[in-house]
Amino acid sequence: MWTYSLIIGITCTFNTFLSAFENIALQKPTYQKHQYLRLADSLTRASNAVDGLKTNLSVLGAQCVISENNQPSALLWVNLTSILSIHHINIYFRTENNPWNPSYNFTQRALGFSLYVSNTTNRSEGTLCFKDTSFTQNTIPAVFNTTCPVRGQYVIYYNERLPGVKYPEDYSKYAFNDICELEVYGCSRLGVYGDNCSIPCLDPQCKYCDLRTGTCRGGCYPGYQGHTCELECAIGFYGDGCQKQCRHCINMMQCHHVNGTCLGGCEPGYKGYNCMQGMKIR
Repeated sequence: MWTYSLIIGITCTFNTFLSAFENIALQKPTYQKHQYLRLADSLTRASNAVDGLKTNLSVLGAQCVISENNQPSALLWVNLTSILSIHHINIYFRTENNPWNPSYNFTQRALGFSLYVSNTTNRSEGTLCFKDTSFTQNTIPAVFNTTCPVRGQYVIYYNERLPGVKYPEDYSKYAFNDICELEVYGCSRLGVYGDNCSIPCLDPQCKYCDLRTGTCRGGCYPGYQGHTCELECAIGFYGDGCQKQCRHCINMMQCHHVNGTCLGGCEPGYKGYNCMQGMKIR
């Protein structure tokens, strides 16, 4: 009885943990390399990976991504449409609705995959979140989960079986996508964390904070700087990253640190809210 209660407790905690974040990949734009085209597009297209459906994990279920046979690489990405904070990623592999076991060839296809988060569609320009170097046909799960506390716009799934490279014996000969759902959990808004992404970051001037603790992880709003965005721009500077310089305010101490407005007026010969416009001399 104690063991059963413990399992129930762990399950409840895990479900609560997952519900704390949004699936920010849901219904977002997607792309796959080498789509399988000998079936209807609705059965094989990349968007099936983010449709929120995972009740039929077969090629005819219209819920999975299917890639072409005999390819040396497989690639699938989802565009989150803006740079967002990610906490963890789930992958539901194609099973054809059969028991997931070592003798099943779909376990071979999944081995060796990588997950990247990038601000472009180029995985080499991003962060490697996960690279499978230890799974075997006996250990790779049908539903994979990994924590990936980074920021980015594109989540990229990649696998390869390159010519001339020796892979473990239980790897498939070719690379495949074979993904039925790619879930990316995080927050769709800046400056929040925690349950349902509803709690403001501990420092109000921080764009991005740890999605579990709320502590600042960088990215200050315009006009602020410092490790936790606690500092206003130095006198005479303003804007995003405090990179813009006030130039023609009468008193530089009255140059607003956020938008550069000269609160005390302009030096002779200049006008505009930030005193950047030279006045014509008649």
